[in-house]
Amino acid sequence: MVEEILRKLQPYFERIPSVERPKQHVPFRQKLAWTVGILILYFALTNVPVFGLDPSSIDLFAQFRALFAGAGGSILALGIGPIVTASIILQLLVGAGIIKLDLTKPEDRAAYQDFQRFLVFVMIAFEALVLIFSRSMIPNAQIAAQLGVPLSFITFLIFFQLFIGGVLIVYMDEVVSKWGIGSGVSLFILAGISQAIITGLFNWVVPPNSQLPAGIIPRWVWIAQNYGANVLSADGLMFLLIDGGVLALITTIAIIFLVVYAEGTRVEIPLAHAAVRGARGRFPIKLIYASVLPMIFVRALQANIQIIGMMLYQRGITIFGEYVGSQPVSGIMYLLSPVQSPYDWVPALVKTNPIFADLPDWMIILRLLIDATILIAGGILFAIFWVETSGMDAKTVASQIAKSGMQIPGFRRNPQVIERLLERYIPKVTIIGGAAIGVLTLIANMLGTIGNVSGTGLLLAVSIAYRFYQDLAKEQLTEMHPLLRRFIGEEV
Repeated sequence: MVEEILRKLQPYFERIPSVERPKQHVPFRQKLAWTVGILILYFALTNVPVFGLDPSSIDLFAQFRALFAGAGGSILALGIGPIVTASIILQLLVGAGIIKLDLTKPEDRAAYQDFQRFLVFVMIAFEALVLIFSRSMIPNAQIAAQLGVPLSFITFLIFFQLFIGGVLIVYMDEVVSKWGIGSGVSLFILAGISQAIITGLFNWVVPPNSQLPAGIIPRWVWIAQNYGANVLSADGLMFLLIDGGVLALITTIAIIFLVVYAEGTRVEIPLAHAAVRGARGRFPIKLIYASVLPMIFVRALQANIQIIGMMLYQRGITIFGEYVGSQPVSGIMYLLSPVQSPYDWVPALVKTNPIFADLPDWMIILRLLIDATILIAGGILFAIFWVETSGMDAKTVASQIAKSGMQIPGFRRNPQVIERLLERYIPKVTIIGGAAIGVLTLIANMLGTIGNVSGTGLLLAVSIAYRFYQDLAKEQLTEMHPLLRRFIGEEV
């Protein structure tokens, strides 16, 4: 029933303007130019503030900023949130069988993609309204008085700017995906997290209500100047480890090596071309087969739950929890909020914050256990959904291999035969990889990371950077061997 409605509405969804795909192969240098150009534009837009915003406004996505990209208070405040949320909704609807689409069929996949595109624009408007009605983005009454316009007009201007920023993110993502290298969403996440890590290392600014500089290296200088030999005592070493950022630095370096190792761990299926003698290749099935993208969906789901909780709190409904700024401090919303550092799960450290001074220890530990369950179970669930909806399942991959003219030596050249062989590996690797990414994210969150980018953000940055390097190598290779473009699904 639902899918029939979607097909009837599909002609209207197709009318939504989109970036035209290149009609022929785009040279590597041109792709690189488009990617760099969009990246520069992205950084420029994150520095364009929303006009009419009151200084008391808060960044509702502060806890998830490394994940959602964009910048609080700018016209890109929504970041990639609407794109991720729309993808989550559709994956859940298709996975639950509410929308019955066979994504291995071209017509069903087209209907899925067209509806997802429409849903992204709906979510841009919805999330912009949420930021306004949750009182996160407050219109400036003084500006309204100076311009002689009602406050509702300033509110509309804020909504309009947020909507335009969300639309720009969508089209910038399309430009990179179709004309550049990789995807725009991954590029924006990598850019934001890299910036946060560099700032977390070298920032000399001292935050309010703190004696220590924000950056790790400036902190070490401050500690050396103020602690001297006392830093070698038990308390001094603990202070250096936690507050000095040494633990965060060690965790960050360890996670980088672990993710690179996991990305390189794979099962390789040998391939041979049926018509070209001597032409051989391999199809790699990586341990992290679904990448770390499932973690985006997990954290995005948590972010949307927190947004709903804050909206209810702003309306005087406190049964689900209370908030201080954008931080939940009680109730189920506190238990569902992500752990991001030792100050979120070690009771003695949690209670150094006056807000949590009276919080019972069992509630702190329960929050950690819930977050661990969400990360591991969510990583597996969304990894399965992602593989099934992105064309990485055994049936789709087998069809692509067969169409490229390749076959597995020793087996008949038949998509069903290839599919049965891939079924031995892909489902198992998907589950193991999803759980492994959940565990790595949990460990990184528990120990802390440079720049407070969170374990999710760090894993995303490393995985995206690794795959971006692979994409660069692949682009250069296809420039030398145009026949390879047929194997990866591009037109020569």
